[in-house]
Order: sequence, then C-alpha cells, then structure tokens
Amino acid sequence: MDFDFRRRLIVREVMSSPVVTVREGQSVVEAAEIMSDNKIGAIIVESEDGQPIGIVTERDLVYRVIAKDKVPREIPVKEVMSSPLRTVDPDATLEDAMAAMNKANIRRLGVIYKGNLEGMISYRDIIRIMPTIIEIVRERSKIQSSVRASGPSTVGYCDRCEMYSTN
Repeated sequence: MDFDFRRRLIVREVMSSPVVTVREGQSVVEAAEIMSDNKIGAIIVESEDGQPIGIVTERDLVYRVIAKDKVPREIPVKEVMSSPLRTVDPDATLEDAMAAMNKANIRRLGVIYKGNLEGMISYRDIIRIMPTIIEIVRERSKIQSSVRASGPSTVGYCDRCEMYSTN
C-alpha cells in the first residue's frame, strides 16, 4: 500500500469490498454457511428490498443462538442481528471510524456512499495496515531527526572548506 502522509488516511483506502450480505428472512444456518464459505466473521443483513439494516457476527451467533439453545435452522437472521447497522462515509478518516467503533463498542462499520453499501471496515482492516503505517512513521522520524541534527543552514563563505554556499 502506498500512502501519502501529507494527508490523512480515509476509510475508502482500507475498507473491505465488496460486502457479503444475507437477507433478513434467511436462517441463521444460511448466514453461518455464507460466513464460513467466505471465511468472514460478520455478515451484513439486508431488508427484502436490499437496504442494509443490520449485522450478524460470530459473537451474535454464540450469545443469541447457541447460548440460548435455539435451533439455528428455525431462526431468521433478523431475530439475532444487531440493528441498526452503524455506518461511516467512505471519505471519513480512519480516526473518525475508530472513534465511532470505540464509542459504540463495536468492531465493524458498514461503509455507505450515496445510500449504497460500498464496503465494511473493521478493526482487522485497520490492524492489517499498521505495519506499513509504523514503517512510514519511522522513516519520517529518521528524516526529521537528520534535519534537526544537521542544524540550520546558512548562506555565505565557509572558512573551513573555502566554499561559498547558498543553502
């Protein structure tokens, strides 16, 4: 990933897309199978007309189905989903997305642009890019340290090297 750190990172650059979805009337088993097939820990729930209305996570399946000894094949996802779906704009900064997740005590946000579900951003997406961010911060720190170490530049004649400098 190539980042320009003169600007802030935005959600669009980090989000997962396309998003895997399930309809609200589908069973918990169907949702779990889709999640397993796609190797994902959460799935966006859409209304019958295709609007994102919630999310089902592995945690929801454990706490709202398994722990309550419910029959997964008989339960529609709309009964176990977390709703409403918390969302963020794709042009929001990562700081804004992380703050929204922290405030709501959640790990994922739907990414909505002009009313359409464009992606999902999770803590895992953000953690995935952390090594790159850390390396860039290290490099910037080295550059700033070398600039400070060289001291202020002066214009004029150097007695030691007998050269005239303009920087």
